[in-house]
Amino acid sequence: MRQFKTKERELAIKRGLEFIYQIACDREHFAEYGHDLLNCFYFISTTSRDPALRRTAREMGRERARVWRQKHQRLPRRADAETVSIFIHGDYAAARLGSRDPALKGQLKEAAKRITAQDYFWFDPTTEPPPSDVTETCECGVLNERGRKTCCECRRRLTFINRYRLWYDALILAYNGECVGVHIGARFADVLKWLPTLRPYPESEKGENEDFYHCLYAITHIVYTLNHYSAFRLSPRWLPHEFAFLKANLQEAVETDDAEMMGEFLDSLKAFGLEDTHPLIRAGMDYLLSCQNEDGSWGDMKSEDIYQRYHPTWTAIDGLREYAWRGQRLSFPRLQPMLQAMNKRQV
Repeated sequence: MRQFKTKERELAIKRGLEFIYQIACDREHFAEYGHDLLNCFYFISTTSRDPALRRTAREMGRERARVWRQKHQRLPRRADAETVSIFIHGDYAAARLGSRDPALKGQLKEAAKRITAQDYFWFDPTTEPPPSDVTETCECGVLNERGRKTCCECRRRLTFINRYRLWYDALILAYNGECVGVHIGARFADVLKWLPTLRPYPESEKGENEDFYHCLYAITHIVYTLNHYSAFRLSPRWLPHEFAFLKANLQEAVETDDAEMMGEFLDSLKAFGLEDTHPLIRAGMDYLLSCQNEDGSWGDMKSEDIYQRYHPTWTAIDGLREYAWRGQRLSFPRLQPMLQAMNKRQV
């Protein structure tokens, strides 16, 4: 059966990947986001069905991984939780792109011993669900204690971190730590077990509900961490609430003109088995093909935040490309009984 708009998709993906590589080759951008960009190249190079795309992403990734290793040979003394997390993220992809450093992994394991789950996640997933009273760092740079409404230093009004965001950030960090073999205060299962507390999922309310945006990314990152970032298919029976949410809300990405959101909708739905022939997949890919920027990127070209330039482009590529699925399974098969128990409690 002929694939949907194959040539158009191949060209769009090629242009998008070249754009991301240009960003990765910028010294300043790579210093800030190199760890994440390496993962982009790694996952595209290992999960894409197209041999040419795999080869190109692998070549880009290996070249950038060597540069990253040169700049990250030692963990800074008394590295904080954020620094350790960044090094874990980068080490994971660099090693799988062929640039290994066993000494650095030893440093990460030692550093992780003195940092608590609270330091990494801003809450302790071993004992509590994602809370709603964790404050954002104040504009003056002070991190206030949980529950405060005004900054203890400058008295500015504080905002609270969305609990969906708090949870999926923790899920990603715990997944990375588990893949690298570095314990960071809580295991992936410790974070995943709180999934039922996020259900039922909110509606968009015509773009007015902030929870909708964050819960979508919580759902897509459940998919990514459970299928090893698009290596495996997932059964809709394992995550029925999440599958239903994705199918029901894909049109929201079109209505809000959000290519980043659409990319994550599409690759997550593909992970659940939807093919190119499905109307939702075709509608989503049509949208992405219609809104690519002249420079090959997706997203707001005027954004000064480089993350807002490369990440929408990455997710759009993932939404358009075909995957070389390696069967149906979980990245951590031991977690299947946990998922089954969750679904029995929440029919």
